[in-house]
Amino acid sequence: MTGVRVTVPASTANLGSGFDALGMALGLHDEVEFEVVPSGLVIEVTGEGAGSVPADESHLVVRAFRAACSLRSVNVPGLVLRCRNAIPHARGLGSSSAAVVAGIAAGYALAGHELDTTALQLAAEFEGHADNAAAAMFGGVAVAWTQGDRFRAVRLEAHPALRPVVLVPAVESSTKTARGLLPASVPHADAAFAAGRSALAVHALTADPSLLLDALDDRLHEPYREPAWPATFALVKALRAAGVPAAVSGAGPTVLALPEDGKLPDAVDVTGFTPHHVPVDGGGARVAPLG
Repeated sequence: MTGVRVTVPASTANLGSGFDALGMALGLHDEVEFEVVPSGLVIEVTGEGAGSVPADESHLVVRAFRAACSLRSVNVPGLVLRCRNAIPHARGLGSSSAAVVAGIAAGYALAGHELDTTALQLAAEFEGHADNAAAAMFGGVAVAWTQGDRFRAVRLEAHPALRPVVLVPAVESSTKTARGLLPASVPHADAAFAAGRSALAVHALTADPSLLLDALDDRLHEPYREPAWPATFALVKALRAAGVPAAVSGAGPTVLALPEDGKLPDAVDVTGFTPHHVPVDGGGARVAPLG
């Protein structure tokens, strides 16, 4: 095999109170070609990140690819990498997870292996958590957790009535900065609230979307991040006041909305945000041979 083409979806995570635990794949994709050549490294990027991401071994896709090749004993003397990116960078839509999963999927494919729990472990080690990585890798709704030093996740089927809308601002975010706003502990009452809403979110996303407005309410992380993204939180509150289930996507600043009919109310001002109507991606990362 001279190379592979990997298509990997965006993802939204946390989904209200499911901090580092819940993720969902979205029908917005990066496409990455990996062509094995005799020597050297060439990286071509179009779309999101063009001109700003590294063009050497520090590129996140390359790092993940090398790690997977090492894990699966694949020798790649040289590589031409072509990235066609549609997932916005640093917006809370899992662009880094998509990059990591793309690299790992390619390495596994060149070794003749299907993606498995070891691949998820590798991806989650890059990210520090498995919610986005599991969603990007396997599609649908992901429920992630840790067991000792192992990252675990299960894939659930999203309810077919879900009609996600992501509202993407021009401003970028830093996950590290957003995490720095979180306190070391939260009141017991808020923890209990979050546990109930996170459990309800799993049910609402897979079985009964009519409960999403309650399910996406959060006291665990969103209130502490509001000072960083006031426009994001104002929009979340406006959507919820209009009866539309909404939450911050990942660490922000993108807003995830799940209107019942897939339409946003005209009365809600979305100035400063670009709405994208995207389906849930049920397939996760997909690999095809080049040529």
